[in-house]
Amino acid sequence: QVLLVESGGGLVQAGGSLRLSCAASGRTFSRNPMGWFRQLPGKEREFVADIGWSVTTTTYADSVKGRFTISRDNAKNTVYLQMNNLKPEDTAVYYCAAAEAAKYRYWGQGTQVTVST
Repeated sequence: QVLLVESGGGLVQAGGSLRLSCAASGRTFSRNPMGWFRQLPGKEREFVADIGWSVTTTTYADSVKGRFTISRDNAKNTVYLQMNNLKPEDTAVYYCAAAEAAKYRYWGQGTQVTVST
């Protein structure tokens, strides 16, 4: 059974930082692109960042560029999202996902991030 488990969410003040982790089990994703998405209250899930298997290819949503950094440790089958200078509008449930055949097919259960003013 493939599992993606996010951790590291929580409550933080605006301007603060959090580091999300997503540990995969059940198979290795070292050759798969992985990404982070988020769902704000009352809105559809949106793309945040992704990273290719080579770790040098990363993409970010405009809203998080310069503040968030995605990385991965293939030896640990884990992807990270370092979030700095958090804003209240970053409050959301954050999901990690693993892609296969150009589609995100595996999803975690999500972790809540709440940024207070």
